This record gives sequence, structure tokens and C-alpha cells, in this order.
Amino acid sequence: MKVTIEMDMTPQEARAFMGLPDVAPLQTKMLDEMQERMRAAFDAGDPEGMMKAWMPLGGADAFGKFQKMLWDSASAMSKKDGK
Repeated sequence: MKVTIEMDMTPQEARAFMGLPDVAPLQTKMLDEMQERMRAAFDAGDPEGMMKAWMPLGGADAFGKFQKMLWDSASAMSKKDGK
């Protein structure tokens, strides 16, 4: 036996139906704070400060770590394939 249920709802309604938290207020607050930091860095003429405000999780350092992880993974896979 096969049963199909089709529900027509918005993403917000689906999250509420599944019991997921409403993160919209938190997202709005974080975006407002990020805009304020960027505006202050831009007004000060500090491009490095603006990038740090734009990327609060570490900026270029986090990108460098991510890039290194990708290269290390690719190297490990090539060594594994080329035994």
C-alpha cells in the first residue's frame, strides 16, 4: 500500500509544523548589527575593518583555513589514489 500526502504551506509554516524554532528575529538582529559595523568601518575609511565586520567569523583567516582544508583533502585523495 502506498499513501501520498501533499501539503501546501509556506516555509515558515513548514518550520512551525515540524517544531523548528523561528530564527527570523535573530537573523534580523544579526543583519542590523552587521550593517552597523560595516557602516562604521566604511565611515572611518578602514577597508580591513569593513571586511572584518562583513565576515564576523574570522574573515580572511577563516577563508584561508577553509582553503587549506580543501587543498589538504585534495592532496590526501590524490595520495590515496596513487598508492
